[in-house]
Amino acid sequence: MRRYVYVARETATDKKVKSVVQAESENAAGKLLIERGLAPISIHEEQESIFAKLNSHVSSKDKIVFTRQLATLIGAGLPLTQSLHTVLDQIQSKAFKSILEDITSSVESGKTLGESFGKHPDVFDKVYLALVSAGEVSGTLDEALKRVANQQEKDAAMMSKVRGALTYPIIVLVVILLVVGFMLFTVVPQVEKLYQDLGEELPFLTAMMVGMAGFLMQFWWLVLLIVGGLVIGLRQYFKTEGGIKFSATFKLNAPLFGQLFRKLYMARFTRTSQTLLSTGVAMLDMLHISGEATNNVIVQQSIENAADKVKGGKPLSTAIKDQEYILPLVSQMSRIGEQSGKMDEMMGKAAQVYEDEVDEQIRTISTLIEPILMVFLAVVAGGMIGAILFPIYGLVNSV
Repeated sequence: MRRYVYVARETATDKKVKSVVQAESENAAGKLLIERGLAPISIHEEQESIFAKLNSHVSSKDKIVFTRQLATLIGAGLPLTQSLHTVLDQIQSKAFKSILEDITSSVESGKTLGESFGKHPDVFDKVYLALVSAGEVSGTLDEALKRVANQQEKDAAMMSKVRGALTYPIIVLVVILLVVGFMLFTVVPQVEKLYQDLGEELPFLTAMMVGMAGFLMQFWWLVLLIVGGLVIGLRQYFKTEGGIKFSATFKLNAPLFGQLFRKLYMARFTRTSQTLLSTGVAMLDMLHISGEATNNVIVQQSIENAADKVKGGKPLSTAIKDQEYILPLVSQMSRIGEQSGKMDEMMGKAAQVYEDEVDEQIRTISTLIEPILMVFLAVVAGGMIGAILFPIYGLVNSV
């Protein structure tokens, strides 16, 4: 959806007005203005500044709060458009408010809420749209919105824990690099000068660090260009089909973190499946949407393979049993769900198991990472001491 700046006259008062409207094209913007009782004079697409683009992101927290508030108002009996206007007045994010204004206008023009949300796929994913559409059809929109909010909260909580487990080692590594940089650019040159004044030859390790410091000081711009080029190149590569598959495969098989990611994807799959099934979404649709919700193309392909078998007449428990990246508990709980007629409930139990295991795995990884980092830090510190202090002690002893 694009934003268009327009100048128009109100047909009732002949008053000239200037504002912004969101539409898919310039023609669509013109039609929308005419429907609002305006005679367009000029319409052109708004050019976003870099700052505006950086601030166009809608956070998960904003979406969760919006979804819960909308569910509460609809559950209290307020009409949909009135509920949207009420929630709209409480939104602080300018980017999100602009999107919700467009959604509200779309609903007022006769579109369903699901169709209106669907105009903004970068904000509202397929899981969100499927649940809202199912809620509208079944007449339980407030309950569907509550399920969406619960789903988003659980997913956000899991990702926060995973990021927390990765943050500590990254911070330690950055600190180590800063310390090494400080030593290279301040202490090592002093050691070199001391040896030059005494006419002594630098030890091999010290000479290597002096050479590294000299290269970095002279060709820092080249280092920045190489690092920047690698970062940009890798970012572009990971947007390609091959890069996406490589990243997905690496996460599933990475040392120490592989099992964590596998359980995380299963927690996403089963939790999304439970939410969709409890809202009345069909099995095949559930599999397609839940597979996409895992956010890993390799796991998604395994789920798509299972969906093909389900389409061919096999029960879900059998279809997913032999899929490489679907863990055994999912098949076992699916079988119980098929026998008891409570598939959504069994998927929810599987999700709870995997969420608990993700928590436990994060604690285990955090415990393992600390001694590994300490050993790494000791090796770096030992190397710096060997390159700087030992040569000085050697000079003192030789005097």
